[in-house]
Amino acid sequence: MTGTKKAGVNRSRTTKGLSDWVAYNFAVLNVVPHVHVPACVPVGIVIHARTTEFLSARLITERADLARRVSVPDMELLSRYLQSCMSICAGDPRAGPIALAPPSERFHWITAPRSDVIQSGPVHEGLCDDPMNELDRLFHELVDGSVAG
Repeated sequence: MTGTKKAGVNRSRTTKGLSDWVAYNFAVLNVVPHVHVPACVPVGIVIHARTTEFLSARLITERADLARRVSVPDMELLSRYLQSCMSICAGDPRAGPIALAPPSERFHWITAPRSDVIQSGPVHEGLCDDPMNELDRLFHELVDGSVAG
């Protein structure tokens, strides 16, 4: 399966040993402009590799970029919320007490079901050799690729 582009699995190299792979979980973060309507727009990815204590997010936070994707009454507030998600993933103490929790707790907090403008999609699993590269690949495939040309 060399070159498989299935979300969550990066098998670009078939010569790696089992110990070279890193198991990870990821979720797409969506903006839901009207929580009573099930339509959502993907704006980012959060990825967690427990065995390496890796937790990171890549989100669209620029107001102009967000405005091209979704219409919400307060674009500045949405941008700040998304930036706070990134700060929580990074463990920035200025993001509040949840940012001080271990990476797995922060991941579960970010991806917990909620009825809010920012919602997580389901958590998926995968294997990769580099979680940061996988974050970029998933972002390009599942978030950038979701923009209608």
